[in-house]
Amino acid sequence: MTKFSSVDPDLDRRRFVHAALGVTVGVSGLSFLTIIGSARPVTRETPDRLPPTSGDVLVHAEGDQTGMPVDPGTLTPQPTRAYPQGVVAGQPVVKSGDPDNLLLISRFPVAALRPPTDLQAAPEGIVVYSAACQHLGCPVGWKNQDETYLCPCHSGNYDPKRGCTVIGGPPPRPLPQLPVTLRGGQLIATATFLTPPYGVSDQDFDTYIRRSEMTEKP
Repeated sequence: MTKFSSVDPDLDRRRFVHAALGVTVGVSGLSFLTIIGSARPVTRETPDRLPPTSGDVLVHAEGDQTGMPVDPGTLTPQPTRAYPQGVVAGQPVVKSGDPDNLLLISRFPVAALRPPTDLQAAPEGIVVYSAACQHLGCPVGWKNQDETYLCPCHSGNYDPKRGCTVIGGPPPRPLPQLPVTLRGGQLIATATFLTPPYGVSDQDFDTYIRRSEMTEKP
């Protein structure tokens, strides 16, 4: 399997995310797509770039079900990649315009989840996290060997059963959890991320939350 190495940090992360969807990490040999995600080009605000928020439906980000609501009954520990879909100006909008809106959805036995996971935001053992590594924003993958999330760039390792706590590598903080509920057989966000996602400082988090509120509530 192909080994990955660091590339030019100016590489467009958005193109990479769409090319890299679906990549996972196996037990027999870790195989990663690599990108340095430090560049955050200035772009104008559009509905598809708004943050996830209360009422957003989680929809598949890849494969033949792209854009379709994620079926909670199909979820496993190996994460499903998804985007939030909201309503802006009366129209449904999949928020795929910002690569940092990419989500990882895993389902574990309820008893396997531990703090600092917000258990009230994880119905039936379903946890949802940002897929953007807190180190440089690279899309995080899956390490099947120990059921953890692993970043391809610099081996940032997270434990999704414990609030995506950092268990290895350079990330400065856990992946933020997106609170969700089950409604009508769909996964629905109940708020935006509980902590600042990649590229958002603690000081700017209030502004990020206000941006998320531009999406219409059901």
